[in-house]
Amino acid sequence: MQISYKHICKITIPVLVSLLVEYLIGFTDTAYLGRVGETELAASALAGTYYMIIYMIGFGFSIGAQILIARYNGSRQYSRTGEVFTQGTIFLLLVATLLFTLSYLYSPVVLRFLIDSEQVYLATISYLNWRIYGFFFSFIIVMFRAFFIGTVNTKILTINSIVMVLTNIILNYILIFGKLGFPALGIAGAAIASSISEAVAVIFFLVYTRLQIDDQKYCLFQSLNVNRSILKKVLDISIWMMIQHGLVFGGWFVFFLTVEHLGERSLATTNIVRNISSFLFMFVQAFASVNSSLVSNLIGEGKSDKVMKLCRKSILLCYLFVLPVALFIAIYPNLVLRTFTNNIGLITYSIPPLLVMLSSYLIAVPTFVWFCAVSGTGNTLSSLRIAVVSLFIYISYITTVVSYIPNLVLLWASEHIYFSGLLILSLYFLLYHNWKHTKL
Repeated sequence: MQISYKHICKITIPVLVSLLVEYLIGFTDTAYLGRVGETELAASALAGTYYMIIYMIGFGFSIGAQILIARYNGSRQYSRTGEVFTQGTIFLLLVATLLFTLSYLYSPVVLRFLIDSEQVYLATISYLNWRIYGFFFSFIIVMFRAFFIGTVNTKILTINSIVMVLTNIILNYILIFGKLGFPALGIAGAAIASSISEAVAVIFFLVYTRLQIDDQKYCLFQSLNVNRSILKKVLDISIWMMIQHGLVFGGWFVFFLTVEHLGERSLATTNIVRNISSFLFMFVQAFASVNSSLVSNLIGEGKSDKVMKLCRKSILLCYLFVLPVALFIAIYPNLVLRTFTNNIGLITYSIPPLLVMLSSYLIAVPTFVWFCAVSGTGNTLSSLRIAVVSLFIYISYITTVVSYIPNLVLLWASEHIYFSGLLILSLYFLLYHNWKHTKL
């Protein structure tokens, strides 16, 4: 496998485009709801983050499966890549059923205890009552993404994402505002649109896989029975990624709850800044996730000595994408913020935390490339330990700030703290631990 700049870009660009297109789902939700009201905008921030905590359990599992798929792909054990994908999909559908049931029964109780504002609470529940249906579809989607990235076949991700986002944009307009004879559902309409768009994406993946992927080569869906030995192998790697991603977004939820205590305007502002940050993070996530897969492929090929060089190239390429975009946003913040809301007061209030968030990406780029390289080596327990230590420092900073200096700008500076912790610990692991011959 090549690790030239051209080859890295060839694999990463389709992933990046697919992520950016999918970002439009959250963007359109926020842009539409920003014109409904600040309460709906604030509630969508809490509801979206709460949903993502649960979603990240499935996403973390898929990252572990992706590492294993990439390792088998690198060692040319193609049939085993399909077995991992099939067993992973079956397992995640069972997990989705459990999480849907628990969320339906207990989310209202948990959120009632955590959210101060009655209006924000009611709007949050209105969103989640429909959004949780998306677990079944989104968990299948993450397994398809793990398979295509792990086998270095990423072009289809772009087309699938375009189909999904177009469906979401159209349904958002119809259901949020009540067009074409439908009632105006507000924030509930945004949730319904997102879940349906994910269902459409699953159908697209299934049709494409049936028509274009060699079933005999990859052994896809040849047996729908649970294979305990394969599932155990996947879980040995994935369990730590599931816990890790759940904890990381749990930290985000703590952040949003902390901001919620500062008032609806601070929460609405944070939702806007988070959406802009999510746009930038798509670039980082694309390069970091592909880098993780390439690291696993290299080790599978017996070329672990090239891993550090690969990471350095991925970091440089990621900077070339991220820095111009961040600079544009910093120079024209009003222009960017107007795409989310036409409230002048909210726009003005959002500029300082926006600038603080943008500066954190100077650290975020190398942080996540190195951090994902750790999981790419197969040492997912070490990756979890790094995340837990960094998260502890992050939450300690947040609770200290809100207790003594409750300021939104200082709260957003927590990103610098978190990224720095991840960066230092990830580099330490890669430089001083024996990971080059990790067996999966």
